[in-house]
Amino acid sequence: MLGGAYLAGRGTSLGTLNWCPCPKSLQPRPATGLISPPAGPPSSAMMAEEHTDLEAQIIKDIHCKEIDLVNRDPKNINEDIVKVDFEDVIAEPVGTYSFDGVWKVSYTSFTVSKYWCYRLLSTLLGVPLALIWGFLFACISFCHIWTVVPCIKFYLIEIQCISHIYSLCIRTFCNPLFAALGQMCSNIKVMLRKEV
Repeated sequence: MLGGAYLAGRGTSLGTLNWCPCPKSLQPRPATGLISPPAGPPSSAMMAEEHTDLEAQIIKDIHCKEIDLVNRDPKNINEDIVKVDFEDVIAEPVGTYSFDGVWKVSYTSFTVSKYWCYRLLSTLLGVPLALIWGFLFACISFCHIWTVVPCIKFYLIEIQCISHIYSLCIRTFCNPLFAALGQMCSNIKVMLRKEV
């Protein structure tokens, strides 16, 4: 156990790992048989129990997610951004080649230093930065749920009242005015003549 979490490695394929912070009592159990339908209308206690079971299932599904250790970018968010190889950075055009040994050592130095520097930085800073980003995204989610959406809803409700008053004013004052102006201007004729 590590902070109430444990690794469940059974039934996983190569390179995947189940990270389950929930206890074994909340782990999914195989179906034992058919469930018989209730005999009468559901009682409030039965509905509350179903609601509690549904909440527990949702929480378990969120926290017991399978981690893929082979494909760590399943949504390809870093496909073209940070995927940098030696050939993407250093290239020698035809006619300006360095010695073959220098080229091989440069390739090896670049690849190994990039690999180990990334591993060292991710080891030292990966977990603290993950905590910081988790905190920031939690704050953003909190602000969006508890401030932004209610403010937008409040604005939409108020603007709906104002829009009714605005449309009433337009229909009362502007529509007759512009209809009269349109009638007056409808008899205006413009004739263009070209004199040579």
